[in-house]
Amino acid sequence: MTLNPMQPAHPAKPATPGAGADIKTFATAVLLTFGTGLLMMDGWALLDSGFGAFLGLVAGGFGIFWWRKIHGKVFPRALSTKAAVILAVINVALALLLLLLVG
Repeated sequence: MTLNPMQPAHPAKPATPGAGADIKTFATAVLLTFGTGLLMMDGWALLDSGFGAFLGLVAGGFGIFWWRKIHGKVFPRALSTKAAVILAVINVALALLLLLLVG
């Protein structure tokens, strides 16, 4: 005799992450875009040419590809706070490098 348990009439809905996840996703989008721009400006400042900006753009593209490989998506909904903070720290470091190069 096989036991067939009753199935619920409505399947369980997955829990939505909420507004905090939306804010982290938006912050990730802003920080990845801003970081790529900072890499372009750092490249321009280092090489004093548009080729440096191109190299910064390529480095930003590889960085975004690496981010997607680690997190599964470029903008994941379930992103840890630690990853968002590390991304912010990297952007601050790139901005400080740019200020040191220009100043």
